[in-house]
Amino acid sequence: MEIKIGVQHAARELSVESTLTPEEVAAAVADAIGGKSGLLVLEDEKGRRVIVPADRLAYVEIGEQTARRVGFGAL
Repeated sequence: MEIKIGVQHAARELSVESTLTPEEVAAAVADAIGGKSGLLVLEDEKGRRVIVPADRLAYVEIGEQTARRVGFGAL
């Protein structure tokens, strides 16, 4: 699933491909904003971690699961 994170005072957004469910991402964002940890920590498909301070979050866009297409044509 693709997750896009907008960071205040940054020209570009962060894009993360993750195996987390939308509910897990929403819970992590809620915990970060709620002040429990102060940091939004997400792990991508390759095991790398993305850490963003919660007070710098502008938005978090949670995308749909996309099936990988095989072949040359888009049917």
